[in-house]
Amino acid sequence: MRPRLRVRRAVNLANGSTLAGLGAAAIGGAEIARSVDGLFTGTGYRLPLPPAPAFCLGNVIVTRADVIVPGSRLFCHEARHATQFAWCGGVVMIPLYLAAAGVSWALTGDFGARNLFERWAGLADGGYTDKPLRPAIQRAADRLSRGRRVGAGRAGGPGRRAAGWGIGDHRIGAGRLIGPGRRTGARARPDPVRASGARDGSTASPYR
Repeated sequence: MRPRLRVRRAVNLANGSTLAGLGAAAIGGAEIARSVDGLFTGTGYRLPLPPAPAFCLGNVIVTRADVIVPGSRLFCHEARHATQFAWCGGVVMIPLYLAAAGVSWALTGDFGARNLFERWAGLADGGYTDKPLRPAIQRAADRLSRGRRVGAGRAGGPGRRAAGWGIGDHRIGAGRLIGPGRRTGARARPDPVRASGARDGSTASPYR
């Protein structure tokens, strides 16, 4: 067994979720057996709750079927739930899972489609299908998305291209143009024609 699976087995035994799973399987009349990767299986579960064809508590995979094959898609899906129980601190995951199922139902009308725990465990492997958002929620999401795009377009419109642009698209900052023929942060180059006129005392333009 891989080290992380040993850790999962020890953690779920310590946090009580595996014991809860064994108790639930026994109360439901399931036949309990050891399986791979430190897991237990409880087959032939007969109670009506929970209504799912299979569920997991700690390191115990419980199913209404007479057998669940290790390595099958459903088995791997439920095994991922066992890991979630270890990460969530044991039975504390149950109210968290129920809250996630409620959010999924509010968004889609389905308890599993947007349930984070089911999505992380693999929707298709658990027999779930993805569902679209309810129409009213989808319309609200579309309006919000359009509003963000419009806001982004206004922020990047003419005259607001990026930091460093000012009114009239005159650059500001060291060495950048403030207006026509003006620079800041850099020494202006001398005009050789004007300089020569200044040396001989003439004020006449050489082009006249």
